[in-house]
Amino acid sequence: MRTRSASQTSLFAGILCYLLWGGFPLFFPLLKPAGSLEILSGRVLFSLAFVALVLAVQRKPWGWLREVWSSGAWRLLAVAAVLIAVNWLTYIWAVNSNHIVEASLGYFTNPLVSIALGMIFFGERMGRPGKIGCALAALGVCVIASQAWRTVWVSLLLAFSFGFYGMVKKRVKVTALQGLFLESAVLTPLALAWMAWSAGQGRAAWPHSGRVAALLVVAGIFTAVPLWLFAVAAPGIPLGTLGVLQYMTPTMQFLLGLFVFGQPVSPRFWAGLVLVWIGSVVYLAGAVLNIRRATR
Repeated sequence: MRTRSASQTSLFAGILCYLLWGGFPLFFPLLKPAGSLEILSGRVLFSLAFVALVLAVQRKPWGWLREVWSSGAWRLLAVAAVLIAVNWLTYIWAVNSNHIVEASLGYFTNPLVSIALGMIFFGERMGRPGKIGCALAALGVCVIASQAWRTVWVSLLLAFSFGFYGMVKKRVKVTALQGLFLESAVLTPLALAWMAWSAGQGRAAWPHSGRVAALLVVAGIFTAVPLWLFAVAAPGIPLGTLGVLQYMTPTMQFLLGLFVFGQPVSPRFWAGLVLVWIGSVVYLAGAVLNIRRATR
């Protein structure tokens, strides 16, 4: 019963996480004229401040820092920090450069990367529904990629950086808040250096705009909350299932790019999207059946 409850909690955390990420394209344009690196630096600094505040309110001892250092887990967290920084920077640039559809392709591709990594590094296996679902999703992604090959580097960088980030997070034995705190702390010196240098050169927007400065604070909170939820979800459900859930995010991004930002979408993209969604439903149905059988 406890195992089933934990799986349900992880599943709910994953769904909520991807819903929040799916709405990010509505937020980042509000930060203009701030550049991608300025937005990234603000996300790092204020997510660290937010997580530190939450940890302080919880009033738990900080002895876990010694354990992380002595066990060498800080190395994995440092790798995770670099991977998520690359992912953030690429995504921010894509959204603010009107490449939202290309960004959505990256997150359509990422679940396939997650499934492959789960099989290679964690020995996860798939039944017949999983294989059929993955084949359909892979075919759909190939159809979409054939249309957007000139900007496929954006999609691939997003897919692989977040796929490996999820794999690393699954290996780290720290709580969600602890991991997020250390990842942000690793990136903070670089973020501070960039903010100071860009402000000194007159290239930063935040010293001249109270609106941008306030939204950078909000960006830190918006960064921390879904990553916290992702860190809660990652250890509790198979990496492949976590990857399939992620199709919620690119679908939302795609719809925003289509209806809000007015990006043109070809019939080929629509055909690929239908294949991806059919494959996702087939795979997820098989995964849910497996979870129910295991908990019984």
